[in-house]
Amino acid sequence: MATAVRPPAPGRRAGDRTPRRGASPAGAFVPRRQPGSRRLGGLRPSRRRLTLGLVLVVVPLLAITGKLVLLQGVDAGDYATAAAQDRLRSDPIPALRGQVVDRDGRPLAYTVDASRVVADPTVVADPARTALALTTLLDVPVSELTARLSEDSRYVVLAAQVPPETVDAIDELGLAGITAEDDPQRLYPEGAVGGQVVGFVGRDGDGLAGIEQTFDAQLAGTPGQRRVEVGSGGHPIPSGIDESTAAVDGATVQLTVDADLQFAVEQQLGQACSDGATTRASAVVLEVHTGHVAAMGSCPGYHPGNSAKTNPDLLGNPVVSDVFEPGSVMKAVTLAAALEEGKATPDTVLTVDGHIQAGDKVVTDAHDHAPIDWTVTGILAKSSNVGTIMLAREVGDAELEHYLRAFGVGSATGVELPGESAGILQDSADWTASRAANVPIGQGVSVTTLQMASVYQAIANDGVRIPPRVVASVGGKAPEAPEPTRVVSGATAEQMAYVLEAVVGPGGTAPLAQIDGFRVAGKTGTAQRANPACGCYTGGGYVTTFVGFAPADDPQYVVAVDLERPTSSAEGGQVAAPVFADIMRRTLTAGGIVPSGTPRPAFRLTG
Repeated sequence: MATAVRPPAPGRRAGDRTPRRGASPAGAFVPRRQPGSRRLGGLRPSRRRLTLGLVLVVVPLLAITGKLVLLQGVDAGDYATAAAQDRLRSDPIPALRGQVVDRDGRPLAYTVDASRVVADPTVVADPARTALALTTLLDVPVSELTARLSEDSRYVVLAAQVPPETVDAIDELGLAGITAEDDPQRLYPEGAVGGQVVGFVGRDGDGLAGIEQTFDAQLAGTPGQRRVEVGSGGHPIPSGIDESTAAVDGATVQLTVDADLQFAVEQQLGQACSDGATTRASAVVLEVHTGHVAAMGSCPGYHPGNSAKTNPDLLGNPVVSDVFEPGSVMKAVTLAAALEEGKATPDTVLTVDGHIQAGDKVVTDAHDHAPIDWTVTGILAKSSNVGTIMLAREVGDAELEHYLRAFGVGSATGVELPGESAGILQDSADWTASRAANVPIGQGVSVTTLQMASVYQAIANDGVRIPPRVVASVGGKAPEAPEPTRVVSGATAEQMAYVLEAVVGPGGTAPLAQIDGFRVAGKTGTAQRANPACGCYTGGGYVTTFVGFAPADDPQYVVAVDLERPTSSAEGGQVAAPVFADIMRRTLTAGGIVPSGTPRPAFRLTG
């Protein structure tokens, strides 16, 4: 039987032994791949890897592109502005500090241009050579300059307050790394004259005492500013930003003080402090009708330009800050209260014993004596403690306190100076029997020299107290005048002028206060001084005072003087009255006051 021969499959040749798809080479069965099955290493896994790689490349590129668009498109202006700001340098333009002048415009303090010479040591190539070039101009030793120029710093100060001509000479040297900054210098042409009133400034130019401190803001002015665009080397770009806001210079403060009279007053105080017993002397001159301070000072004083080298304890103004028990000068208030309240007249006669009981204490006159019939005028002229206490008891504690406060005792005057004390005055409701006897005679109460002058200004000014002032104008504008206060009637003030003139007249305690050609009214005072060593009066010495006005028939000036004398018991009429007379004489001359046209009245001192 013949076997049929199958023709070869299409594409295959006869004798081709390649096995058919789906069959094993040996004819073994190989299953076909079922639809939907996957083979490893096929086309689709390669596409996945390519897609993932594309994503990893494209996403960062998109982020970078977006950031570039943001920087160069949306935020380009902001970044350009920020870059410009980084190139801008702001330098302050200092304001010139205002002057302090006396009543006639005479400078007591002013500022001149000066500079601070500084260096950037990182730019200085040869410190030794640079120091040698600067030593003579800056008056600084070569070794010191070399050390500073060799510091590991970008900024060192070589000299302060260098005058402009010296800065110009340094500029001409062309030294690398050496520059100058504004550093104005405060000058006090009158030296120590008026120093305690004018005050001084610190190293940074801020007022630290006196008028310099009180009016620091007005004197300082308002600084300006310069904004300039600089290059990488820190030098201005010629075509860059250069904007300036001008500084506003400080205002001039004009005082009521007369510089010539101030000099005379300080000269007299200096003589008082040279007597070997006086450790401090203070004085103030007031114009009666304005309350203006014509002169004010203490010994020892200080030079404002040398404040950094001065004992800090001397840098205040004792006339307004130091308090003391005034003693008998306070009797004028007690007497004025008695006259105003109608308890007595200048001619009222009282029988005055040499001592008086005050609670558990006994108060005596300067010297105990048998009963004497004194007029009220005589009580003050002789400075009788007992007679004054008798009058105070007629007035009453509450009324006496009222008059003390009305005259300004126990309150700051408000003068335009820092550190003013209000003094010490206890409420009358708290007075013991002994305190009630001490206060009328000026003990157990504390005042400043200026407060005592203000008391007598009110008496001399027809009974009207005008708070003292030391500033006439600021920037050409007069400050608001303080409100006057009527303390006693004009009639009482006139009577007080009469009684106070008796103190200086024949039989009074202060004949050394007399001035040829002028009638003088005033009062002496001698009070125990507290001893700081024990907190008691023992060994503290005395404070002697004299306060008065002239001419007594037409008052123009009040002068108050007080001297601290720890080692002396001399009375005010002996040591303070002569100082008063010298100062008042010069004051009357400086003010062009003509001598009194009427003679001193005859005073009735006894009954």
